[in-house]
Amino acid sequence: MVVAVGDLFEGYLASLESSSPIGRSYDEVFDTKGGSYEHYADVVSVVSEMSSEDVGVRASRLARAFMDQGVTFDLDGEERPFPLDVVPRIFTSREWDDISDGVAQRVRALESFLDDIYNSARILHDGVIPQQLITSSPGFLRAVKAVNPPNGVRIHVAGIDIVRDQDGSFAVLEDNLRSPSGVSYVLANRAAMARILPEIFWGQSVQLVADYPARLVQSLRRAAPAGVSDPNVVVLTPGVFNSAFYEHALLARLMGVHLVEGRDLTCHGVDVYLQTTDGEMPVHVIYRRVDDEYLDPLHFRPDSLVGCPGLVNAARAGRVTVANAIGNGIADDKLLYAYVPEMIRYYLDEDPILRNIETYRLVDDEERERALKRRDELVFKRVDGSGGKDMLIGPYATTAELDRMERAVRAEPRAWIAQRTVSLSTSPTWIDGQLVPRRVDFRPFAVNDGERIWVMPGGLTRVALQKGSLVVNSSQGGGSKDTWVIGGSQPAPVNAPLQVLAPKAGPPMDAGPLMQDDEEQQQQQQQ
Repeated sequence: MVVAVGDLFEGYLASLESSSPIGRSYDEVFDTKGGSYEHYADVVSVVSEMSSEDVGVRASRLARAFMDQGVTFDLDGEERPFPLDVVPRIFTSREWDDISDGVAQRVRALESFLDDIYNSARILHDGVIPQQLITSSPGFLRAVKAVNPPNGVRIHVAGIDIVRDQDGSFAVLEDNLRSPSGVSYVLANRAAMARILPEIFWGQSVQLVADYPARLVQSLRRAAPAGVSDPNVVVLTPGVFNSAFYEHALLARLMGVHLVEGRDLTCHGVDVYLQTTDGEMPVHVIYRRVDDEYLDPLHFRPDSLVGCPGLVNAARAGRVTVANAIGNGIADDKLLYAYVPEMIRYYLDEDPILRNIETYRLVDDEERERALKRRDELVFKRVDGSGGKDMLIGPYATTAELDRMERAVRAEPRAWIAQRTVSLSTSPTWIDGQLVPRRVDFRPFAVNDGERIWVMPGGLTRVALQKGSLVVNSSQGGGSKDTWVIGGSQPAPVNAPLQVLAPKAGPPMDAGPLMQDDEEQQQQQQQ
């Protein structure tokens, strides 16, 4: 399908020719001859018919809508609307099958690894992974050894970061299995786009994302301790000053469950209760958005008041389920990430569907020396780093920065890995009144209910808003795009009721439009 591109995209195509220290990226929308890919043709056509003034107005309305709804993040002490771009990210059904199958395979292998490592540790005895890499990992928690969840699920929610390489293929950049964040932006992005850019959906068979809260609450209910027929589920948040509090509150409202802080919970022996105005209510499942070290001061940080004393003992006794499981951080260790392909072959007897980015295990003397000889070509990351921090991108670093990094690596090699620098794919992004190429990554979200791993059809596409930047994290000034999966068959919606617990008071923010807009979008697609 040939599409005439307007002035906005003509300028974009011209800017794609600019060079960078790591070469030209794969572009999500246009091929190397300047033609749009077929699955983007309708979107390119709609945007091409808009003037720059119209696109600017829509972009302003998106930002204003997010500010009004509290969809914000903290950047350098200033509360800002989370930037949502006007041009969506699109996956075909064939691409999505590869991604979703690869993510599900990866989660199955990592589930087996976590169960194994906190019990019999077969993978260590068989020499697949050196034992010292486990015992030296900051994510390995001896306090939860042999603490096994009631239905065997430790990864209730996974966020697997995926990038598209220069040849157009997909690869996994890292795994997030503790309390992956960002799904609230997926829901909010779709709702805002459906309201403010409805014409971009016309004629498009975009799979819906509004099923996520029902899938999640169903997974959490199925994880309840044995013998509990009507489990009480809560969302545990560090509080209103946490950067992801908006997400915690939104998910609690959409699932119809209580949003609590550690001070709202009490352990009587090995039972957990929520303090309410009607007295104490038993709690059976805790969807925690609190880091491991703050969950229980009796086992981890005694100086913290964020968590609930006795929570680990309650989980050990099988009286409460903590989701995601305590101790999952061992699988988030970036050095252990390098062994996931081996885990897939070891536990599943399968070849990986999604490959890893080439990674140097700097704890190995030979690999460390090879990596340091190429230090100006590689990305160096701390194994426990997050949010785009604690990393150095060699091609963009100064000699002084590289020298400091090399000293840090030699002083503490277990704390670092190195990876090939990936020229993340680019996508048209509206900045300062024009469409310009900016690099993107992708975080799909998988929900495991113990019987099936469901990958939400869409996810969080993050955008590096600074020219030439490879850092997409919101904490570093990144933005996002509405992410579509078009075509293919969509599973029937989950019929599990969202109202698991009746809140004591009405929600301070109406969550209805998030669900309603997907229904409106479906109607638009049929027009």
